[in-house]
Amino acid sequence: MVPPFHLAINVTDLDTARAFYGGLLGGTEGRSTDTWVDFDFFGHQLSLHLGEPLATAPTGKVGDHMVPMPHFGVVLPFDVWRALATRLEAAEVDFVIPPSVRFKGEPGEQWTMFFRDPSGNPIEVKGFAESAGVFAH
Repeated sequence: MVPPFHLAINVTDLDTARAFYGGLLGGTEGRSTDTWVDFDFFGHQLSLHLGEPLATAPTGKVGDHMVPMPHFGVVLPFDVWRALATRLEAAEVDFVIPPSVRFKGEPGEQWTMFFRDPSGNPIEVKGFAESAGVFAH
């Protein structure tokens, strides 16, 4: 078992964050107070605290795209990734980079999508057909 990762970020509204991370992304809510809430984010602990989100800028060059930095995300098996992409498309999420394949035919071929949560935090979700591709070079 891979140990779960913990990430704590700021959001501007906990009810909106609950609807996004719990309702849309399917996370399970854990502990909470009036100022923060924890989610099981695909097996990892994501703590959302009331506060000003970090400033981001499109400074990360990946392939033909400039991606927002900093960002966080998750790597999923392709079938889980595809189901999430379909759900986000149906919800008409405003993608920074819509669901697409990157590095096609190369080591590390991956499907990716970038979007922002309602507080503006950028999220990347990657999908791999084979888990060995995650660290391919």
